[in-house]
Amino acid sequence: MKKFIPAMVAIVLIFVIVGAWAGTKVYEKYSYSDERADLEQYFEIDTDDGVAIVLQDEKIAEQAKIIDGIYYLDLASVHKYLNERFYWDGNESLLIYTTPTDMITSVVGSSAYTAEGAEQTENYVISVQEGEILYVALDYVKKYTNFSYEAFSTPNRMQMYTVWGEQTVAEIGKDTAVRFQGGVKSEILTNLVAGDKVVVLEEMENWSKVKTNDCYIGYVENKRLKNIAQEQQVPVTDYEEPVYTNIKKDYKISLMWHQIYRQEANANLDNVMAGVSGVNTISPTWFSLSDNQGNFNSFASSDYVAKAHAKGLEVWAMVDNFNYAHNYDADVSTQEVLSYTSKRQYLIDGLVNTALAYGIDGLNIDFEGIPAETGPHFIQFIRELSIKCREKGLVLSVDNYVPTSGTDYYEREEQGNVVDYFIIMGYDEHWRGCGTAGSVASIHFVDEGIAKTLEDVPAEKVINAVPFYTLVWRTDGGETTDETLTMANTGAYIDRNGLTPTWDEETCQNYVEFEEGNALYQVWFEDVESLQVKLNVMNKHALAGVAGWSLGLQSKDVWPLFEAYINS
Repeated sequence: MKKFIPAMVAIVLIFVIVGAWAGTKVYEKYSYSDERADLEQYFEIDTDDGVAIVLQDEKIAEQAKIIDGIYYLDLASVHKYLNERFYWDGNESLLIYTTPTDMITSVVGSSAYTAEGAEQTENYVISVQEGEILYVALDYVKKYTNFSYEAFSTPNRMQMYTVWGEQTVAEIGKDTAVRFQGGVKSEILTNLVAGDKVVVLEEMENWSKVKTNDCYIGYVENKRLKNIAQEQQVPVTDYEEPVYTNIKKDYKISLMWHQIYRQEANANLDNVMAGVSGVNTISPTWFSLSDNQGNFNSFASSDYVAKAHAKGLEVWAMVDNFNYAHNYDADVSTQEVLSYTSKRQYLIDGLVNTALAYGIDGLNIDFEGIPAETGPHFIQFIRELSIKCREKGLVLSVDNYVPTSGTDYYEREEQGNVVDYFIIMGYDEHWRGCGTAGSVASIHFVDEGIAKTLEDVPAEKVINAVPFYTLVWRTDGGETTDETLTMANTGAYIDRNGLTPTWDEETCQNYVEFEEGNALYQVWFEDVESLQVKLNVMNKHALAGVAGWSLGLQSKDVWPLFEAYINS
């Protein structure tokens, strides 16, 4: 018995030790960690003046900035999240906000701004430039944008809303911690007390992802939540967005561009309009940028306008950035002209005053080949020009490429807001010098171009332009070259070469190919049949009208099509 007792004691001690060890492990596994997260790291704040942003219910990569106690956001982020209409003229140090009737202007680094011709002052600096970055005070942005922000410190962060809807909310039933991840061992972000409210973002089996009123996003146990309900947020409606009024004709537009390369060509209007029907608007190519100061050359003619009006035509004079009035030696930079507010205004005043002096009904802007970096200056030019045109009753139309991702900087949606008519140049699917044989404007290309444009621009403003020409493709020894064939000369070309075109269902065009020597010739013809299909597509999309490039290139049999179209 004496020997048995020590053995029993040893066994009991072993069980006690094992039990204590197991209990410790169980406690370690199921007890709540009190380790706290590094909040600067959580919010990814690495500067003293940086402010993390929770937009809606997610932390975004961009951060605000505190300057002299005022909250600022860089202009790129303002554009991305809040309002794209703020424009920075880095050359003349101006921040501009454009409305349908006014340019609201502030000098960078100033507390003052000018609106409706009167200077006003804020109690903070409106914009601050640091290197290549412009920061704009959020309170100034709020003057022209409906959004809310609430800032917190230690660490610096803010809650921002731009959209308001229904939220799932809950009340905290018992003091608890909000943890970085779902689990009792996860680091603590912040503590809540009974009665605090949270937004429930995602509910899981035992934990829910929540957002606190001071914009921590983390996890709490489901058993800590009570009174879960749906709650409607109250939207911010401090700023009343002005309405862009536009000129809208009560008829379908049928516009023909008229190429005018010298003053004497204006006298040719009667000839080019002989036999023409189904046309109500003409756009002579009169104006072209001529230098980097905002000057332009002009072939405008009062007699031409008077004759056009007598024929029942409105005149929307074209303005381009590539002909330089045929002074091809001119060193003209669209970027240079449009990136200076003073030069834009000088150009705009010149165009509008010239249009009024000659009795012109509207302006047609055809700025092509502009690079991406010029995009913001181009759209600001259109905004500012629209103010003057709206004031003077001039129609403003703008020519645009068929939409591609590479032309997004033309900002079709914004153009659709501010212009009267948006013209798609529905051709150049294959263009002169591209080196690949193909249609200038297949029906798929036209239909898709219209459909993509209508994603951004209302149909009642959209005009689709058709070509009165095609390209003859010649492939010899692996090299493909081209030459232009007008509709007017198509019949003679077919007869001269003894051709019999056949209808191609894929492009909805008459097509022919033939060999001559070692060369293969291919032609996708623009003719009455192909134009009819394009007009049918325009009717399907209920567009505002059609345009043609250009008057004099067409065959005579197209006019009944246009007459039927505008009367349909």
